Amino acid sequence: MSRRVLVLDTTLRDGEQVPGAKLNIYEKLEIAHQLKKLNVDIIEAGFPSSSKGDFDSVQRIAKEIIDGPMITALARAVKGDIDAVYESIKYAQNPLIHIVLGTSAIHVEKKFNKSKESILEMGVDAVRYAKTLLPNVQYSTEDASRSDFEYLWKTIEQVVKAGATMINIPDTVGYAVPEEFGELINKINYRLKNLNDKVILSVHCHNDTGLATANTLIAVKNGATKVECTLNGIGERAGNAALEEVAVGLKLRSSYYNAHTNVVLQEIKTTSKLVSTLMGLDIQVNKAITGDNAFAHSSGIHQDGLLKSRDAYEIIRPEDVGVENMELILTARSGRHAFKDAISKIIHKDIENNDFENLFNKFLNLADLKKEVYTHDLYYLVDRYYFEQGNTQAEVHTVSGKLYELVASQVISNDSFPSASIRLKRGEEIFKDSAGGDGPIDALYTAIKNIVGFDIELVEYKITSVSRGKEALGRVNLQIRYNNKVYSSKAVDTDIIRASALAFLNGVNTIIIEDIGNEK
Repeated sequence: MSRRVLVLDTTLRDGEQVPGAKLNIYEKLEIAHQLKKLNVDIIEAGFPSSSKGDFDSVQRIAKEIIDGPMITALARAVKGDIDAVYESIKYAQNPLIHIVLGTSAIHVEKKFNKSKESILEMGVDAVRYAKTLLPNVQYSTEDASRSDFEYLWKTIEQVVKAGATMINIPDTVGYAVPEEFGELINKINYRLKNLNDKVILSVHCHNDTGLATANTLIAVKNGATKVECTLNGIGERAGNAALEEVAVGLKLRSSYYNAHTNVVLQEIKTTSKLVSTLMGLDIQVNKAITGDNAFAHSSGIHQDGLLKSRDAYEIIRPEDVGVENMELILTARSGRHAFKDAISKIIHKDIENNDFENLFNKFLNLADLKKEVYTHDLYYLVDRYYFEQGNTQAEVHTVSGKLYELVASQVISNDSFPSASIRLKRGEEIFKDSAGGDGPIDALYTAIKNIVGFDIELVEYKITSVSRGKEALGRVNLQIRYNNKVYSSKAVDTDIIRASALAFLNGVNTIIIEDIGNEK
């Protein structure tokens, strides 16, 4: 029977320790409510003794997050810290005190400058005191992966006898490798089950050598029934085990690990984006599960395989983790199969071989020029090709004549009145407009909306560099909302203002194409 693995999310504690990622109380609350939707089992809300602001945030979360996860916060093995945790989480429906104290020789001798015996006594006393306040107490043996095993076990044995209900084995500096860490957890699990089989065995892995997820999963394989993670793998230094990677890994290979979580996978993308946005930490594009390219395919071989059968190159369905759709990005590397599939959605009849080859060559020339080709680009390409042949495809021409093309733009950025002027082309018509805004991009998008007449809300705007040097390409990724539906669009250009305008127009044209399709 599959074991349920508890998930403790420490995004609001360990994750917030990333330089520059400080959250205010309202942002923490917003993330906490989303973590409840994600259905994590425990939220570690902060480190209350570190500041009044952190104390207040933890207390507010403990009061507001009801009918959901346990609430915990971190304390060192001293009375003042434990009191701060208790006072901040005592209003929670299911509070947990989390105590941490080092067990490695480096921590005992160099960090604390004390004997092993005195550190052990300090930990036991801390657990006994915490148990007088609350029934649930977790004890973390900091730097466990570099600790002498017999001393580590002696510590675990003594704190369990003192009343600890959860034992956490941290790989605090990312020192562990999966084989050794799995053996360590296996030994501790065996002894712990004989000592007290009701105590939960947990792990907390850091990613200094890129092994946090691997170490976490091998720990589950060897008996751990609780994992500590963060969204997007953020945290101290190189970060923590990524919650989304662990949860999906256990879902995908549940029979191998003989374990599962209760995480609602469909909420992963929303939670990931919320954390990224509020903390101001971009997610690397190739990040597993939550990166922009996690479900994007540009290789012709991959696209060909996907179009024949999704499971050829896709072991996780994007919709399973809250991603709206699989994306086939047409580039110069896209093969004939991907191109043919794309234009078959435009030309609803068989294409002569000669026409197809000519169109494909024109597509390659366009892809070399633009780097990435979008649906509306294909309408223009097909429409122009058949027009030159004197054989206009009425259906394609009707659509392409309703799409907008950027002719020119100009923005003025200043403190008093940012403004933008735009010139667009639709068919043979030219449209012009100028507008002000809160900034140059807001002014630019206002001018475009004035022309197209759509009530569009900008949901997300992100700029990233996709190359280096003075002529670097900038990619603009957008999410826009129209008629209660969210559309994603992007554009690449050396001029980020032009890329911003193109990305918005790509979104507008996607809406137009969809509306035309719905009318048929």
